[in-house]
Amino acid sequence: MAVPKSKTSKARTKQRRAHDALSPMPASVCKKCGEKKRPHHVCLACGTK
Repeated sequence: MAVPKSKTSKARTKQRRAHDALSPMPASVCKKCGEKKRPHHVCLACGTK
């Protein structure tokens, strides 16, 4: 069975997890009411696309 020879350092662990961060959600402006909404989704404020 494979066993690690030495402990993985905190720096190496964090380098590996550097790509796991979530990116901010894209937002556009509703043409009818001016509220923020997700692109290609119905506006939650006024109900238009």
